[in-house]
Parts: sequence; structure tokens; C-alpha cells
Amino acid sequence: MKNTILDYHTGAQGELMAHAVDACVHCGFCLPACPTYQVLGDEMDSPRGRIILMKEVLEGGLPLFEATPHLDRCLGCVGCVTACPSGVPYGELITAFRGWSEPQRSRPLIQRLTRAAVLTMLPRPPLFRAGATLGKWAKPLAPLLPQALRAPLDLLPQSVQPAQPTPTFTPAQGTRRGRVALLVGCAQQVLTPNFNAATLRVLSRNGIEVIAPEGQGCCGAAAMHTGARGLALEQARRNLGAFDPGDVDALVSNAAGCGAGLKEYPVLLAGEGAADQVRAERLAAKVQDISVYLANLSAKGGLEPFMPTSRPLRVAYHDACHLAHAQGVRAEPRALIKSIPGVTLAEVPEGDLCCGSAGTYNIEQPELAGRLGDRKARNVMGVQPDIVVSGNVGCHTQLQSHLSRLGSGVRVLHLVELLDLAYRGEL
Repeated sequence: MKNTILDYHTGAQGELMAHAVDACVHCGFCLPACPTYQVLGDEMDSPRGRIILMKEVLEGGLPLFEATPHLDRCLGCVGCVTACPSGVPYGELITAFRGWSEPQRSRPLIQRLTRAAVLTMLPRPPLFRAGATLGKWAKPLAPLLPQALRAPLDLLPQSVQPAQPTPTFTPAQGTRRGRVALLVGCAQQVLTPNFNAATLRVLSRNGIEVIAPEGQGCCGAAAMHTGARGLALEQARRNLGAFDPGDVDALVSNAAGCGAGLKEYPVLLAGEGAADQVRAERLAAKVQDISVYLANLSAKGGLEPFMPTSRPLRVAYHDACHLAHAQGVRAEPRALIKSIPGVTLAEVPEGDLCCGSAGTYNIEQPELAGRLGDRKARNVMGVQPDIVVSGNVGCHTQLQSHLSRLGSGVRVLHLVELLDLAYRGEL
């Protein structure tokens, strides 16, 4: 799509946006892959429509406030990128556009306060734990509150799990086969602390020593994808200083959104100086999802054998968008699930369609997120699994919430939790 964006927006971020718009040929292959287009049926709520809106705003032909309702409804799931035959880097475009446009926006007070609270609390587990504990007592009042305050309360679990601090060093059991660094994450330390504990047990059991540098922090994905570019840069630079890619075989993430966020550092830091760019590229090159690392380990020499299940189990696998679409990881989790004796893998209908979690989306767009969450939960229930497995804390929370609302007893687990239970003979 021809454009004059660079006439108005110079620099690396302008070049990213201009290139993405230029790559779009209006073919429409993205429409069926877009969750909001599937739900709303509006061209302006599709990737193709949003690209036109962003182009017009960037060229000065359309006021920002006219475009933002449609752009805000974008989940950033990048399902459109998988479907696009022209290779439009839509994820880079929407992220760069939000970073450019957010400082110019005027949001209602309650929206500004909610966004500030989310971006302040999520990266700080102790603060988030305190907030979640208080929120548990406020849940009965949720129906009386404005939707902006009700949405985060609806997503909180009935109880906050005890903290499970991640040790800075976990030794390998038996013969040492490798050394990795682990991104410990933010919200999942409070909502799902067993993710990291199970990850350490599975890696250690397979001869991998794990370091978790104390200096690390939030990956920056939430800030990056909501337009808080300055905060995202600050968080990225902290991690660039904390992790030494040359000291490990891989930087392992067990959260799809966080792993994708780390891999986006070269794009985020484009134009921020050659030194930062080089460090970002070195770190991004070492990032692997836990499923990819374990699958590679299996291919190189095998994994410790899993114990058979106590009865035949049907396990559904949910593709997290930032694993399947952003990182292109689909086969590895499925192969690991099928390697457990006694497990049958079930494919979820509309598996490529987002569950509606999408970082902070289910807080900022609760009505649409709720419709997508209900749709995903019903599709999971339709294959009648005993367990549904995912690889992202946001998806885990969304699935758990909507399955519970529908009265389903399907158990929701992270992939590494399933593997850990199989090793312990508890399936």
C-alpha cells in the first residue's frame, strides 16, 4: 500500500510503520484469522481495516480519536501474520503505532487510573500479591462497580497461592547436559507459582542446570503492547543488563507472551543506539520457549522416560497466540504431550483463534474478551478432555475462568506441569 508516512515520521520506528503499511496488498486473507472480525464482522475491526486507519492517521488525513476505538479492539494476537501471504509485519506496526500515539491520547480518568495500576502492579510480584489478596475480599462487590474496575476482579482466583520463590541456581541431576537461564515472569509468580517450580524440576531431572539472575525483571511485553514505550524500554534494558547470553545455551521462557516479548527487543530498541541494538539481538537469538528447549533436548539424546498414566487420559492442547503465531511453535508441545504413555491428544476446534486474554486485553476490553473466552471454553469442552494444556499464564487464567463459569470440571495445566506430574506418577 503506497504511503507517505516517512514524510511525517522519520527514524527507525517510522521506517517500521511505513514498511509494514507498504507490504499490505489488500488481499483480505487476514480477515478470517482475526478474532475481532469474526465476532464483530466490521472491516475496520480487521487487520486490513486497521492498517488503513493507521496509515490515514500517520499521514494526517484522519484524527487519531476517530481511529482509536477500532485500534483499541485489536488483541495483538498476530493471527493475521500467520495468515498473510505478503508477510506484512502487522505486530511491529500496531506496537510501534501504539507507542507513537499513546502520549497524544486523552483517556477518561478511570481508564487512566486502571492502566496505571495494571502497569505498576503486574511487574512487581509483591505489590501484585498484595493487590490480589485485597481484591479477593472485594470480589463480592464486583457487580456494583464500574466495568473498568469489575473486569480485573472477575479474573482474580478465589484464593492466592502461597509464594514459591525461584532459586537463583538449580543444579542438574545426574550427568550435566546443559545450562540455561530462566525468565521467572511477573504475574505468574503470584497467580501460578507452580509454573516455575515445575519447570525447574523437569529441567533438572533431564540434566540441565538453571540460573535465574536476581537482576531480571518484567519482560516489558505488557508495556510494549499497550503503548507505554518508555516503560517498555526501561524494562528491556534492565533485562539486557541482567542476562548474559554468552553464559548459557538458551534463555528459557515458560510464558508465550514473555518469550515473544523478549524476541521483540530488537524491534523495540531499533533506533535507540547501536550498543543496545547489538545486545538486544544477542539476547533475542538465545530465547526459547520451554517446549522448544525440551523438544530439542529430546532430539539430541532423549528425555527421561515418563511414567504411564493411571488411566487413559484425553488432553486438549490450546495454542497460545504468542507461541503459535508470534513464535511459530506448534509441533513441539504436541509432541511432548503425546510422548506420555496413556495420553491421547485432542485438537481444539478454532485452535488458531485467540482466547481473549492477550496480555491486559481482558481488563481493557472485557466484553469482547469475555465473548472470545466463552467461545474458546465451549470449543475445549466440545472435545471432552480430562485436561487442557496451555503455555501461557494469561491463557491459563482465561481458560480457567471461562470453563469454571460454564460449570466444566476440565483441569487446566501448563505443559510443564503436565510433564512434571507424569514424571512423578501423579497423572
